[in-house]
Amino acid sequence: MKKLMRKIRALLQRYFVAGMLAFAPIGITIWAMVAIVTYLDNLLLPHLLALLFTEVESPPSLPLVGAIFTLLVILLCGVIARHLFGWELVRITERLLSRVPVARNIYNAVKQLFEAIFRSEFSTAFRLVVLVEYPRRDCWAVGFTTGAASQVFQSSFEEPMANVFVPTTPNPTSGFYLVVPERDLRRVDLSVEEAFKLVMSAGLVNPENEGADAPSLSPHPVDRPERLTGVP
Repeated sequence: MKKLMRKIRALLQRYFVAGMLAFAPIGITIWAMVAIVTYLDNLLLPHLLALLFTEVESPPSLPLVGAIFTLLVILLCGVIARHLFGWELVRITERLLSRVPVARNIYNAVKQLFEAIFRSEFSTAFRLVVLVEYPRRDCWAVGFTTGAASQVFQSSFEEPMANVFVPTTPNPTSGFYLVVPERDLRRVDLSVEEAFKLVMSAGLVNPENEGADAPSLSPHPVDRPERLTGVP
């Protein structure tokens, strides 16, 4: 009887984990999108209507109208930021927030998160995914080449050098800029997007094993990756 109960419990556990892995991300995504739209619906327009129509106790609110109005305001802010005085205002605000301890940390975290989400050109500037021996020998870090080193650096060496950006985990928008000999770079057969997933998840999201159990570490030495033969 105990053996049967253990089997049933193990079976239920497997089904529960499978269900969570299959549908929890979808459910959380839908919940987050609904929460965002609802928040945007009530963010600006209801308060503006309340100011304009003071004699009305509860101004009428239509679904999605508030969200669309908020998005239009954001677009207007983008036009102001790019073509008028917006960036100067942002810089002034950043300087003020940098003097407030808690606000500074919150602002930096939110800013880095939004840069990672919305700045797609950040990843398109990278050309190749490579492994570079960093921060010490026999310790490899994922990096991205951004082309050959500038002539200012190249003149100090007798071999071709490459610009390499080594991102940090879990925020790949920050990292380290390295000038590395091309012969010391190892090409990795990953797209830039796959490498970003790998870095942001600290290796938990493995492009080769998405949806499968993570493999155990091999007790035998792993063959060294293929050397990079030239940086575009």
